Amino acid sequence: MTGEKENQQKNEPPQDQVSIEDAHKNKGLGIVAYIIFFIPLLVAKESKFAIYHANQGLLLLLTAIIINTAGTLIPIIGWLLILPIGNLFVFILLLIGILNAAKGEMAPLPVIGKYAVIK
Repeated sequence: MTGEKENQQKNEPPQDQVSIEDAHKNKGLGIVAYIIFFIPLLVAKESKFAIYHANQGLLLLLTAIIINTAGTLIPIIGWLLILPIGNLFVFILLLIGILNAAKGEMAPLPVIGKYAVIK
C-alpha cells in the first residue's frame, strides 16, 4: 500500500508548483497583485501563479487593515508602537512578496502566507 502512495506522489506534480511558462508569462501580474490584488483575478483567471500571488496580496491588505485599525483605536501604545512597527512589518512583507513574484517563485509570505482566502 505504501508503494502505491509513493508512485502516485512521484507521478503527480506538487499542487503548489506551476509550470515555468505560467510563472514567466504572469510575473508582471504576480507583482501587480501585491499593489492591487484583484487585477490578476480579472486578467489571468487560469494562471495558478497569478491567483497564488493575488491571494498573498489580499492577505497582505487584510493584515495592513487589521494593524492600522488596531493601531488607531488603541491610544498612545497604538500610535507609538503598533502603527510604526506594524506598517514596517507590512512593508517588509510587501517587498518579499514582490521579489518572490519577480523571481517566479510561489513562496508563502512569512507569518501570514499559509492561509488561503482565494481558492
